[in-house]
Amino acid sequence: MDILALDLGTSSVRGLVLDADAVPRPGALARRRVHLVTRDDGSGTLDGPAYLACLVECLDELAAGGHLRDVGLVATSAQWHSVLPLAPDGTPSGPVLTWLDTRPEPPAGATGPADPVDFHRRTGTWWHRCYWSVRLPWLRERVDRCARFTGLTEYALGTLLDDAPMSISLASGTGLLDLRRMDWDPEACELAGVRPDGLLPLAPDDWHGRLNAAYARRWPQLAGARWAPPVGDGAAANVGSGCVDPTRAAVTVGTSAAVRMIQAVPAGTEPPPLHEQLWRYRVDHNHVVTGAAYSSGGNLFAWAARELRLPEGSELEAALDRVAGSVRANPRFGGDRPPGVAPAGSGELRGLSFGTTAVDILAGLMSGLCRLVADDLTLLEAGIGEPMEVVLGGGALTASPWWRGAFLDVLAPRRVCWQRNPEIGATGAALVALGRLAEAEEIAGIGRTDEAASHA
Repeated sequence: MDILALDLGTSSVRGLVLDADAVPRPGALARRRVHLVTRDDGSGTLDGPAYLACLVECLDELAAGGHLRDVGLVATSAQWHSVLPLAPDGTPSGPVLTWLDTRPEPPAGATGPADPVDFHRRTGTWWHRCYWSVRLPWLRERVDRCARFTGLTEYALGTLLDDAPMSISLASGTGLLDLRRMDWDPEACELAGVRPDGLLPLAPDDWHGRLNAAYARRWPQLAGARWAPPVGDGAAANVGSGCVDPTRAAVTVGTSAAVRMIQAVPAGTEPPPLHEQLWRYRVDHNHVVTGAAYSSGGNLFAWAARELRLPEGSELEAALDRVAGSVRANPRFGGDRPPGVAPAGSGELRGLSFGTTAVDILAGLMSGLCRLVADDLTLLEAGIGEPMEVVLGGGALTASPWWRGAFLDVLAPRRVCWQRNPEIGATGAALVALGRLAEAEEIAGIGRTDEAASHA
């Protein structure tokens, strides 16, 4: 049996076929870039129907290439936190708000949770613009014909499948889920202005979906395939990096960046204490993921390459190796991820001189992100009581040996490894769908080096 893995990201949609051990099949990859709209007002939106069209194009391409004929299971890694307003007829009544959108703010006069500490313990989140507790009231005041809300993933899969409830993993990213009870949190729903029964139903642990009749005719190879509950992209990246217990932390840099660890916490079990500066979401019904995230990552590198007219490839890497490190930077161009509240446009550069080059600025920005990650890794380790091994992964780090080396320097003396597989999210989602999360350390090691990342 092959596995079709979908990666529903912020900058692209990808579909790839893996074998039964979650190893990518050569050539079985389709990708479409999506248009993320960002503006100086802090907006970060996607067009829902255009995004769905990109997903359909990927599946059409894989089908035309004959890659779907042995697929029996479909796994999905999907961006957390997105929300899409729907009109009474079920069509989008506005764009998709992504995690990058910093505009939402609480309604005037609203006071938030009665006990913020207990709210954070229950939901793993805060009353913050990133979560539906703030986003839904804000959208309701600005979108005409808004009857209800859904996530981008649920909108896409709801179009393709007979039934598409919200997975526990993606529900935890809304900020409205009680992580222990695995149900909508009444206080969080009240803050969001919705009744629990007005939200999407939650997928049970054994849920699997099927293509609806129209799309089964379009892709008959997938007509009998089971669709597993989607996994939040950060959780999937941890699994795909082999970081599935508290001995290992994953540092992932794709469009954005994050540092995270996974712990086994079955449904109904009280999760371990949570540091006030860290969030916590669900991987599935039996595991939680704890960490910190940043709005800057590969998007920071892309901005610098575009605006600073940097050299490329080996020429850029050689120039980075010659940098003296005089530029200090605050890389928060896109503002803070929770619990921070700095708005978009909070980036800073210091230590500039007439001798400063574009490559110096890039190195300062990339090193600044490394330091943010290192600081939050110490918070994760404080809850564990000992240093953790670190696995670097994600497309941005795959593209830059210098950046991997910069992380190695700032994370010393910890042992630092690098996951060479650029499709860690899709691989991780497939392992979760197979029920083989506990084996991920070994399975995800395919293509990974246990040698320390280096500048070379």
